[in-house]
Amino acid sequence: MTKTTSPVTGSGSGTETGPSLLYLLKRTELVVRARLEELLKPAGVTALQYTALTVLERHDGVSAAQLARDSFVTAQTMADMVRALESRGLVRRDVHPRNRREKVIRLAEAGRRLLADYAEPARELEERMVRDIGPADVERFREALKSAHRALS
Repeated sequence: MTKTTSPVTGSGSGTETGPSLLYLLKRTELVVRARLEELLKPAGVTALQYTALTVLERHDGVSAAQLARDSFVTAQTMADMVRALESRGLVRRDVHPRNRREKVIRLAEAGRRLLADYAEPARELEERMVRDIGPADVERFREALKSAHRALS
């Protein structure tokens, strides 16, 4: 008989160990995204658009392909997203400084204002997520997530 690992229990041994880390991570990601969608609804932006704006806040002036990679979406999805964000004046496309045939995506002033308006509510959402975890454990959690990402990248 072949042992298989259940995505829900994380165990193939027949002993109950609880949900797998993959399942827990996905479940958490989905609820975070849903709460972020609720939070951002008044601004008329999606959680994915907000993510792209936060990427630009940290790394302004990137290609659409790089923005897509850093925002965890496909190039086609990012192309549609950039058009929508640009039509709202949240981002702009400029000629690349070293390659005039290429465009870079930049955060517009309206995008900066939106991020400033939602910085505190987003911080509160994150705090809510970890409110039952002590500060030292939150930092270990952050480092563990970074380590897990590095291991799979």
